[in-house]
Amino acid sequence: MTRTALAPRFTGAGTIEFADHEYPDPGPGQLLLAVQANALCGTDRHQFYDGSSVVPGHEAAGTVLQTGEGTTTPVGTRGAVFLMDFCGECRSCKYDATNQCLAKRADMGFTHDGGYGPYELVHESNFFPITDDIEIGNATMLLDVMGTSSHALGRAALVRQDVESVYIAGAGPIGLGLTVMSKLKYDVPVYISDFSRWRLDFAESFGAIPLLADDLTKAGNPDLAFDASGKESARRAALDILGPRGALICVGHGESVTLDVSRDLISPEHAVIGSEYFRYDEMPGNLALLQKHQELIGRVISHRFPVADIAEAFRLFMAGETGKVVVTQDGAS
Repeated sequence: MTRTALAPRFTGAGTIEFADHEYPDPGPGQLLLAVQANALCGTDRHQFYDGSSVVPGHEAAGTVLQTGEGTTTPVGTRGAVFLMDFCGECRSCKYDATNQCLAKRADMGFTHDGGYGPYELVHESNFFPITDDIEIGNATMLLDVMGTSSHALGRAALVRQDVESVYIAGAGPIGLGLTVMSKLKYDVPVYISDFSRWRLDFAESFGAIPLLADDLTKAGNPDLAFDASGKESARRAALDILGPRGALICVGHGESVTLDVSRDLISPEHAVIGSEYFRYDEMPGNLALLQKHQELIGRVISHRFPVADIAEAFRLFMAGETGKVVVTQDGAS
């Protein structure tokens, strides 16, 4: 059986319309969620401007409405949706590297319908239940803000443990997540750069030391540098100020970077590391952290809009003067 409901359709050129959309009942191993919140992400930019054949939204949280054969999650369970519908059987998955699944079934919101619609059909394996004390909008923080950031910090820890300062390029939502998670992990100065004065002021409210992107001298020589901008110039600038034995962790997709192997890597013993999303098995630790610091982490959400105003939410978000923006809905029945 299928159910029909109004869902936002991204038609391109920054236009979002609402149209009837069909949602099937869950099959074996699947759950049908009533979506209640979905956070906007810079990655949605392409769908907003170029259109999408599916309902976008890859930072969703909601409540289980219907369950398929072979599942054990009770109806009424609240939780968040892990972006990658990992197979659970490949070499990566057996090592719990679910963000590097070799046979993933979907990227939710990109290849299959995501969380801007009233429903989302997911496999039980990429649904993460939350506790009753977590506000449903704040549950979206478990994904890109906390998950991607904490995974990047874990990647950095593989090569550098004696951290005395951190630098972050880009004060968008991922940069803000890196700020909050760095402050919770390390009791050290955290510098952040951007060209937006609004974003720098917002990052400063979380304890970061703001720097204009064209003047990084006050950052000194940090031990860790995170690029959340995806810009080649930002990565190059981070490498140029990085201290000996330091690590540059590239979190933002986008442009390239050119390295002089002797100068940039061998002589200073620098490491350049990529960090892609996060592993499903990191979610319980982040849930515990969210339970302890929900007020602080929830402040990363600067704006909330009902789904009826999703187009306005995107226009504001793309203007660059917001933290995380969350679209909410009551949850269909």
